[in-house]
Amino acid sequence: MLVVQKYGGTSVGDCDRISNVANRVAETKRKGHGVVVVVSAMSGETDKLLGYTKHFSKIPNLRESDMVLSAGERVTSALLAIALEELGFKAISLSGRGAGIVTDNSHTKARIQHIDTTKLNELLAKDYIVVVAGFQGVSESGEVTTLGRGGSDLSAVALAGALGADLCEIYTDVDGVYTTDPRIEPKAKKIDKISYDEMLELASMGAKVLLNRSVEMAKKLDVNLVTRNSFNNNEGTLITKETEIMEHPIVSGIALDKNQARVSICNVEDRPGIAAEIFGALSEVNINVDMIVQTIGRDGKTDLDFTIPEVELENVKRVLKSFEGSVESIDYDSDIAKVSIVGVGMKSHSGVASKAFRALAEDNINIMMISTSEIKVSMIISLKYAELAIRTLHATYELEK
Repeated sequence: MLVVQKYGGTSVGDCDRISNVANRVAETKRKGHGVVVVVSAMSGETDKLLGYTKHFSKIPNLRESDMVLSAGERVTSALLAIALEELGFKAISLSGRGAGIVTDNSHTKARIQHIDTTKLNELLAKDYIVVVAGFQGVSESGEVTTLGRGGSDLSAVALAGALGADLCEIYTDVDGVYTTDPRIEPKAKKIDKISYDEMLELASMGAKVLLNRSVEMAKKLDVNLVTRNSFNNNEGTLITKETEIMEHPIVSGIALDKNQARVSICNVEDRPGIAAEIFGALSEVNINVDMIVQTIGRDGKTDLDFTIPEVELENVKRVLKSFEGSVESIDYDSDIAKVSIVGVGMKSHSGVASKAFRALAEDNINIMMISTSEIKVSMIISLKYAELAIRTLHATYELEK
């Protein structure tokens, strides 16, 4: 059996924790399994490295940033390999380049194109534990690239898929996926099994256990994914095909994303192509737009509201400056949050959304924007009511049961 294990920043936060990870990896190896380990940088290290780059420039050169940021994972991987050797195992660390992870040329936001597993398979055949620096790869032109926040999860899933691994375990500092953030709602329950689609929605909507890109890739590559706690032996949460789950609750979980901003453009010229111009300009600088609401046109004008990640707010302001002369006003609001309810069971049950709207109304929480899909309802509300909304909705759908 081949197992890919990924350990996050808190799991490898210092040398003692790296020793703990080494013992876990050794235990898996002693069971006769082949093991590939993917590691993040030590907790706080990426932020520290990013801070170094911003000491010299508010907007550092992206190529050079990747050279700096990729160092954190390489340090962790080498330290873990040393720790495993001290336990008597053959271990070797590899950078993203060394592991054959080839990406596109988008520095700090690279996407994996393919993985050349030749070297990895050779090392596994020689009984090595292979420790790979996560979060990074190399472009076709030979440049070091990074995959964006949470990219080590993506590295692990991609490697598991490319190697045909039997299991991909994502180790963090929590026991698995919960019905909501237990730090906000102590009654939150751990979910034993959840479908790819539900997990993808929760991850996209702000649940921080897994990166949505990694769940998307796990579904595409049919990788059985387990998220577990690296500090205990509790069973984690299995993310798998919908068909593997016997009984689906109507609502599986509630996610909160506080890192959103709302853009309101008033009195835009109501003509074919105007939305394409605005969102095309944002797309050209890789800004991901989430929820979009356009009002019915009146007097040849319309209003356009949409949400973006808060970190992109300054970039959006810069892009939209060119439209200021042709609209009445552009307002920006970062004092918002997105609350989402998710569940495959919503496909076959009516009234799920209205139940949420009614519960929030009873708490005097105003909903500014609404977006729905087959298994999700997302609502934009004022940031100050975000945690109250989570607790209210968790109780409304009785997720503590």
